[in-house]
Amino acid sequence: MLLVTGGAGFIGSNVVAALNDAGRTDVAVCDFLGHEGKWKNLAKRQLADFVAPADLFGWLSGRKLDGIIHMGAISETTATDGDLVMATNFGLSLRLLDWCTAHAVPLIYASSAATYGDGDGSFDDTDTLVSLKRLQPMNLYGWSKHVFDMAVAARVAAGEKLPPQWVGLKFFNVFGPNEYHKGTMMSVLARRFDDIKAGRAVQLFKSHREGIADGDQRRDFIYVDDIVRVIVWLLATPSVNGIFNVGTGQARSFKDLIGSAYQSLGTSPNIQYIDMPEQIRGSYQYFTQATVERLQRAGYNGGFTPLEAAVDAYVKDFLDRPDRYR
Repeated sequence: MLLVTGGAGFIGSNVVAALNDAGRTDVAVCDFLGHEGKWKNLAKRQLADFVAPADLFGWLSGRKLDGIIHMGAISETTATDGDLVMATNFGLSLRLLDWCTAHAVPLIYASSAATYGDGDGSFDDTDTLVSLKRLQPMNLYGWSKHVFDMAVAARVAAGEKLPPQWVGLKFFNVFGPNEYHKGTMMSVLARRFDDIKAGRAVQLFKSHREGIADGDQRRDFIYVDDIVRVIVWLLATPSVNGIFNVGTGQARSFKDLIGSAYQSLGTSPNIQYIDMPEQIRGSYQYFTQATVERLQRAGYNGGFTPLEAAVDAYVKDFLDRPDRYR
């Protein structure tokens, strides 16, 4: 049996779908469902069990697992409840790390590109403790992920026992089906698709940095299918350990992202540029781009979907259909 924490969420539900599609029905999910319709992310799936986070360690007692895919977290970059974020993203992750170590169970967990802060021009995923200590996350969410990465790296540096496979994945800007419950944390494409479809103007931020055009703020946008392929590959490659970036390795602009959706629909772009709120101007990232060489050197050769092809698949297979769920 495999356990997917956060399995009703965005990335987690796509992992569950891939496991089902590969013939695995022995998949258990740990998550909150809440009132945002997250259950719809799993409506087409077959599960072996579903466990509430509060009951997780009781459920784990005496249980044999093939692995834990730990996607569960408070992922809002605007979160402000430090105690709750740390209990969820750090404390729970440490307990799972200890459990996997004690029971010799592989652990693949979600880190984040938010650990890099403004990146300072570098998104190097060298995972030594010395390298990690140089990073300066800009928000509570990024810091909570960063301190767990450092806790793992500290155990590696001290030669302490770890799970037979341990992998942290620093996801960059992921978009794709089943993100609809995330509200303002959805990708800008998902949030604005109905406007695009209806012919209404899509608003993007103006640039407040010299030398960067309006809408040319850039991110490493990666389609969720690419994320899932990396996780499935890791499950089949238990010799790989470490903390790795997972992005395409190519930064693209928000204008490119939205323009690709118009192209998929065969309509002309209608984009308006608005001032960025003053309260976020000082902390706004203008550029993120993953270095993916370490993942490739580890043996991953699955490639990454180009932005235009990814947007076209998302639009035609999901966003522009009555049923948007995978």
